[in-house]
Amino acid sequence: MTERAHAEGHADKDAGEHADRHAGVWSGSWVAERLGVGLTGDEALTGLLGLALRRNPKRAHLLVSNVLGKHVPQSPAVVYGHGVALGRRVRDLLGAEETARAVVLGYAETATGLGHSVADGLGPAPYLHSTRRPVAHVPRAGGFEESHSHATSHLLLPEDPALLAGDGPLVLVDDEFSTGNTVLNTVRALHERYPRKRYVVVALVDMRSPADAGRLDDFAREIGARVDLVTTASGTVRLPPGVLEKGQELVARHEATATEPTGPAPAAPPAGSVERVRLRWPHDVPDGGRHGFTAAHRARLEAALPAMAARIAEALPAGARRVLVLGFEELMYAPLRLAHALEQTVGADVDVRYCTTTRSPVLAVDDPGYAIRTRLVFPAHDDPADGPGERYAYNVAGGGFDAVVAVVDSAADTPALHAPDGLPARLAAHVPHVLLAVVPSYVPRPPHDTERPSMLPEPLRGPDFSSYAPDEVGWLLQDLSDVTLEAPTEEREEAIQSGGAHYAESLPVEYQPSEQYQDLFHAALETSAARLARAVGAVTEIVLAERSPRPVLVSLARAGTPVGVLMRRWAQFRHGLDLPHYAVSIVRGRGIDANALRWLADHHDPADVVFVDGWTGKGAITRELAAALRAFEATDGITGFDPEIAVLADPGSCVRTYGTRDDFLIPSACLNSTVSGLISRTVLRADLVGPHDFHGAKFYRELAAVDLSPDFLDAVSARFPDVTDTVDAQVKDLLSADRTPTWEGWAAVERISEEYGIHDVNLVKPGVGETTRVMLRRVPWKVLARTGAGADLDHVRLLAEQRGVPVEEVADLPYTCVGLIHPQYTRGATGADGKAVTL
Repeated sequence: MTERAHAEGHADKDAGEHADRHAGVWSGSWVAERLGVGLTGDEALTGLLGLALRRNPKRAHLLVSNVLGKHVPQSPAVVYGHGVALGRRVRDLLGAEETARAVVLGYAETATGLGHSVADGLGPAPYLHSTRRPVAHVPRAGGFEESHSHATSHLLLPEDPALLAGDGPLVLVDDEFSTGNTVLNTVRALHERYPRKRYVVVALVDMRSPADAGRLDDFAREIGARVDLVTTASGTVRLPPGVLEKGQELVARHEATATEPTGPAPAAPPAGSVERVRLRWPHDVPDGGRHGFTAAHRARLEAALPAMAARIAEALPAGARRVLVLGFEELMYAPLRLAHALEQTVGADVDVRYCTTTRSPVLAVDDPGYAIRTRLVFPAHDDPADGPGERYAYNVAGGGFDAVVAVVDSAADTPALHAPDGLPARLAAHVPHVLLAVVPSYVPRPPHDTERPSMLPEPLRGPDFSSYAPDEVGWLLQDLSDVTLEAPTEEREEAIQSGGAHYAESLPVEYQPSEQYQDLFHAALETSAARLARAVGAVTEIVLAERSPRPVLVSLARAGTPVGVLMRRWAQFRHGLDLPHYAVSIVRGRGIDANALRWLADHHDPADVVFVDGWTGKGAITRELAAALRAFEATDGITGFDPEIAVLADPGSCVRTYGTRDDFLIPSACLNSTVSGLISRTVLRADLVGPHDFHGAKFYRELAAVDLSPDFLDAVSARFPDVTDTVDAQVKDLLSADRTPTWEGWAAVERISEEYGIHDVNLVKPGVGETTRVMLRRVPWKVLARTGAGADLDHVRLLAEQRGVPVEEVADLPYTCVGLIHPQYTRGATGADGKAVTL
């Protein structure tokens, strides 16, 4: 049997707010007038719903909810309140005993937040929502099709396989109950696998046609279960003959004349600023119900929400009066709860609204009688399983917002998000201030690997491994000092470029500097120590202010290690902090050492980990780290590691956390192991590094007599007292500046690669530090130097002279210099004529 219940007059005055700001104009009138589509039913219906046109060949119209928080910015209290109220009605319907055994299932993407809010209204019920994001090691507990949707396949991926296996009531939540097909598909698929006696279908609106109205009763009798229906309002949609064809024609006509903000990204740079806000999301709380969300998770989230809302409120620009919290596709509940808590924090002085981005393609028409007034278009940025494509934010442009808080999960915090046409840039073109808040993506841990050792070794420390003091850094590496790994530079280059070997499978012969070159190093250190101290102080203060009050510094070995030591020294000098500092291996094309990440997660909160490097070139390692952390989350289910690197210098404009963006000589780039604790670059070779080992490296104890590592550190840290006032001023400026990465370095590298006939960005090494590495470790072809570059290039010019490499001055070079690796290397090629090499 079935029982039907819907609220009489439940939609209050807040629920009646429309997308438009024109009193008395229904946001469905434009479609109704042109296509003859209409709504009949409860009086509350037109307050709850507007109409728009889909860009979808399967259905012409879209019912646009004013209280769902998907397409129409709405008060989070209204959005959350509707879901919780529905949940309480389900609780009253089921009674206490049945409620205690109930499980709530929401539908992706539109109803993930609504379903979670319904679960909150029930109280103790665990929650799961369907997803379109597969996870390799999480087995499917079911799936179903949503036939009219633009993306039809839904997956059910609970972390606990028993979540759906009980015999208590299953509460299915969607935003609208239109034909009933989706619900019937779901129940049929689940009932075959997990039969139960009772189902409750929950929706904001029941819009079934008279022909569909009896199908639910018939289906309930067919499976021998009770099916209840709980909705806020009910009615039907009147569709005249030929509406699909007429709708498609109308969409095509308006798409052909569409202008900004519904079209492509503007060529001009964003007008608004983009900054990050650190939420400090509790690391043991999932970001939503994709893999299940329990009552215990709910309690921990409730406890953490006020502090997270306070951090958002503090980050808002002074004088902001209208703020939008913008969620991301399936990530609806976390942004909704943050928005609701922010609304309670800031009070009546600030109008807080909430909505989310979406995959659904909808026509935008700037008319008071149309539900979707504006459309922002941006590319997918979460590496979706169905490939790249457009994504949308509706009714944001032109909404009068002083600030937008864009909330994404860490799986979506990718270079594509921060590209010139990415979501933050698109928002900044229309809103003065954009804040980006990242919630760690929760991925279940894979099944226990019985072959994995229960305990990884403790970090290596000096003086047994490296010339650094034991408390300066712990190396999450294995000692390969007794293995012969060095090969002549020419042989390594030939093997690397031919594809016969990876650069991390061997080591270059350590460069032994001439007396003249060592003199250059000492002179450079003397002149740049204060500048380095300022950059160290600035980047450390930004980390403490924005990332964590007690960060765990994890430097990327080995160029990042001296910087990590100096940052640790600054935190101790200025704040009396004794920060943990480790060094880990990351290898281009192979990723970061996963065992090192596991060790870190076992000993520290991943949310406190800050990855540190010396400088950015074109940003390859920045991208490598982000991709590696996403892969690690998928395989291990450990979340919370932030992919954003903190660097001393960011000449490539690839990161937000840096001490300077100047491309200047960092003396630690001048040498190899003798300025990096006598440690080699890291090694990853299958015969030496097993699946449960840390990556390897060598300790060159025999070079102790020429070790300059302590000299470098002491020279810089001795200047700390002299630069504190300058650092304070610099940090104040940086914290208020727009530090959004522009990736201009990557663009310059691509251009140089083509102009010089190289056709491989991996052979173009921009910046003073990277150029120095080319001269010391690889087979250089030529050096491009910015016209007028001064003493920062003295050591490069000397190395070029010693190796017979031409230095070509180039005007308007975005870096001080760029090193070009020989593009088609063999032992007999010289490539000194400035032309692409022919063999």
